[in-house]
Amino acid sequence: MALVVQKYGGTSVGTIERIRNVATRVAKTFDEGNEVVVIVSAMSGETNRLVALANEVCEFPSDREYDVLVSTGEQVTIALLSMCLQSMGYQAKSYLGSQIPMRTDSSHARARIKSIPDTNIRADLAQKTIVICAGFQGVEENGAITTLGRGGSDTSAVAIAAALKADVCEIYTDVDGVYTTDPRMVPEARKIDKISYEEMLEMASLGAKVLQIRSVEFAKKYGVVIHVRSSFDDSQGTLVMKEDEEMETVLVSGIAFNKDEAKISVLGVPDQPGIAAQIFSPLTESNITVDMIIQNVSSDGKTDMTFTVPKTDCKKALQIIEPVALEIGARGTSSDPAISKISIIGVGMRSHAGVASQMFATLSKEGINIEMISTSEIKISCVISEKYTELAVRVLHEAFGLNKEG
Repeated sequence: MALVVQKYGGTSVGTIERIRNVATRVAKTFDEGNEVVVIVSAMSGETNRLVALANEVCEFPSDREYDVLVSTGEQVTIALLSMCLQSMGYQAKSYLGSQIPMRTDSSHARARIKSIPDTNIRADLAQKTIVICAGFQGVEENGAITTLGRGGSDTSAVAIAAALKADVCEIYTDVDGVYTTDPRMVPEARKIDKISYEEMLEMASLGAKVLQIRSVEFAKKYGVVIHVRSSFDDSQGTLVMKEDEEMETVLVSGIAFNKDEAKISVLGVPDQPGIAAQIFSPLTESNITVDMIIQNVSSDGKTDMTFTVPKTDCKKALQIIEPVALEIGARGTSSDPAISKISIIGVGMRSHAGVASQMFATLSKEGINIEMISTSEIKISCVISEKYTELAVRVLHEAFGLNKEG
C-alpha cells in the first residue's frame, strides 16, 4: 500500500463530465489498495472570472477580501468531487485550506506556507476515507483566508505530499509530461521520462509552464517525487526527482524559450563604483525583475549597461531609468522589445565540455546573431531577435539530438 497525493488542475475539473472522470481515476487508485489524498484547483476560467468581478467592483480591492473571493473557486470543486465519489459508494471528505490546516504567513495573495499538521488528514485516511483538499488556499495565524498566488495548487499538492511523507505526488494536467521543448513548435519533441529538480526549475523559470516554480523548489527541498501526467489517458508521464547517474549522461535535456522579455541599454555610463546600484536600485524598489545583465567597457572609460526585464514592464522601466541616466551623466538609453531568450538545459553540462561552442556554432550557421549570453552550471541562455525564435529552437533541438528516434 502506498500513500498517493494527486493534484488535478483547472482543465482537468473544468466540467462535471471531467470531474466524473477525475473521480473514476481517484477511485481506481484507491481500489488498488492505496491511501489517496487529492488536491484540486478551481474549474478552468473560474479564478479569472472572480478576479474580473473584483476589478469591476473597485479598482484596487484589498488583498484580504481578494483572498476571500478568489478562494471560493476551489471550495466548489472539492465539494463536487467529494459528492461524486460518495455517489459511487466511496467515503470521501472535503477540506478547505483552513481545515487541513495549511498554515501560512499573512501575505495575502502571495502567502508562504509555514506548516501543515498531518493529524486531521491521517485520521481520515485511517478510516479508509479519500481526502479531497482545496489547493491554492491556506489560513494565517488570526484565522483569515490566504492564497498562495496563481498556480499555487501545485505548491499545495507538493507541500501536503511532503507533510504526509507520501510515496509520490502525481500532478495531473492537460499534457502527458515534460517535453524536450514545446511540441507545438517542434513536432519532433520527445517526452522526457525523468528530469532532475534542477533542470525542471530552470525550464519552469525560462517559460515552460508544466509546473509552477515554487512547487519544484518545495519538492527539491523535501525530496518529493513528482509524476507529471495527463488526466485524459493512462500513459506514464515524467518523473521529477533527484538527479541520478543516468541523467548525467544526457548532455542537454531540453530547450526553453521566452518571448516575454525586453532589452534595455544605458549607454555611456561612467565606469566608477556605485553606478550599477544607482541604476538597478530604483527598478528593485518598483518590483521590476531584472534578468540578464551585461556591460561593455569602451576605450574612453565609459560603459554600456544592458539588461532584460519582463516585456510588460519595459515602458515603466524606461520611465524610471531615463532620469537616472541623466543624473549619472550617461549618454542616453535605448530599448528593444522584439527579443527572445533561448536556453539549453541539462545536468550533463557539468561533466561535458564544448556545449556552449556547439550552441553558438549552430546559431551562427543559421545567421542568428547573439545579443546577450548568460550561463549557469546546467544552463546556457542567449538573447536573439524575436523573429528567429522558432528557427533557433528547431536547429538547437536537432543539433543536440533531442528529436524523436526514427
